[in-house]
Amino acid sequence: MTHVHFIGIGGSGLSAIARLLKESGYTVTGSDHALTSFAADLQAAGLTVYIGHHPRNVQGAEWVVRSSAIPDDNVEVAAAHQAGIPVYKRADFLGKLMENKTGIAVAGTHGKTTTTAMIAFTLSELGRNPSFIVGGVMSNYGVNARAGIGAPFVIEADEYDRMFLGLKPRIEVITNLEHDHPDCYPTFDDMFTAFESFTALLPNDGTLIGCVEDAGAASLISHARRNGRNVIAYSIQGEMTINAPQWVQARSLKPNERGGFDFDATTNVGTLVSTHISLQVPGEHNVRNALAVLAVVATLGLSFKDAANALRKFTGTSRRFEIKGEKKGVIVVDDYAHHPTEIKATLAAARARYPHHRIWAVWQPHTYSRTKALFYEFSRAFNDADEVIVTEIYPSREPKQEFSSAEVVSAMPHSSVRFISSLEDTAKYLLKHLKHNDILIVLSAGDADQISANVLAGLS
Repeated sequence: MTHVHFIGIGGSGLSAIARLLKESGYTVTGSDHALTSFAADLQAAGLTVYIGHHPRNVQGAEWVVRSSAIPDDNVEVAAAHQAGIPVYKRADFLGKLMENKTGIAVAGTHGKTTTTAMIAFTLSELGRNPSFIVGGVMSNYGVNARAGIGAPFVIEADEYDRMFLGLKPRIEVITNLEHDHPDCYPTFDDMFTAFESFTALLPNDGTLIGCVEDAGAASLISHARRNGRNVIAYSIQGEMTINAPQWVQARSLKPNERGGFDFDATTNVGTLVSTHISLQVPGEHNVRNALAVLAVVATLGLSFKDAANALRKFTGTSRRFEIKGEKKGVIVVDDYAHHPTEIKATLAAARARYPHHRIWAVWQPHTYSRTKALFYEFSRAFNDADEVIVTEIYPSREPKQEFSSAEVVSAMPHSSVRFISSLEDTAKYLLKHLKHNDILIVLSAGDADQISANVLAGLS
């Protein structure tokens, strides 16, 4: 039985691989500097997780997999090298797992996690028993990964550190493409080139699925088609603006009582088919995500109608418009949005779902490089919120800088926005000012989800 040790197992990426290997019969251990919720879930599933890094943690391992955040001089990396144990990054390892499977890789600046989860859930409901790796916990299943015995292998294709270039997909989904991760891709052209390389991973009989409403995704569709790949475009209404002979389209969108949208979906993939879809996950962006799922279903030759029934039951993923609770008439929502486009989509979804409520948006900027590079876009992203609070920047992997998110606040034209540096002070302010029927949305890819917990505790 192969023993694999993960350095940085507490992150969403490595924890998912670790869970999948454990279910596949491997011996799995891991380490991290703190016990994250992902790591705690793995402990509960029977994995050994060490808190802190030490050379002895790699003893007995035949392979070591390290997170992108783990430096070369990490003591466990050094110990593995000294012992002659192969050390892989996630990108190197994932391709091995996808061999002999029908790889379905979901990439894009926004929407990867939800779309990956939607595909995995739908294929599971259709009896395909897929393996999957998702960047967040699926609400329907309570896990972020599963080792299935079926042919499909559904995976969130992370562009950071060019991880997705190690995958082996037969079907690719491009949700959209905008500039992000300026610490990894200094310009949009750098990022676009990486995505071109990603589409080049498709075999000659592979399929690229992309949202034609997004300029970046549409350009990739054109690029893939020029290179002889099969392409499927998807969009909400309107005419297709790209020469894609195969398509999936949504029409007649209407908000429903479950908080999502109802719509009619039609495809000409294989044969002309239409069906009615009813979602409970909010926002028009989730209509587009559902269209991507339907394109995958059509590519695999599965039932459009059965897929519609599955999508009706999909409840989302953690920290993607996740309702954490309601106390004293205040609804508290966590969302992972950390890019201006994501923030706008989340707040638009909130406005559609709660049209007569006061919406509070608390934003914790994520990394100095992103906040600086998209400064103007962030300053204009909060129109659908009634009240806005901005906390100090979460540096993540970057060293502390003098730049403050207070500078973004000073450039915001919003009528009610304030800068509150600490998360603790933000929670205190909210507890003084939240009222019955208010909606609080915490937008963070960092640690600001603690605000949600503190507010709910304080409202008790």
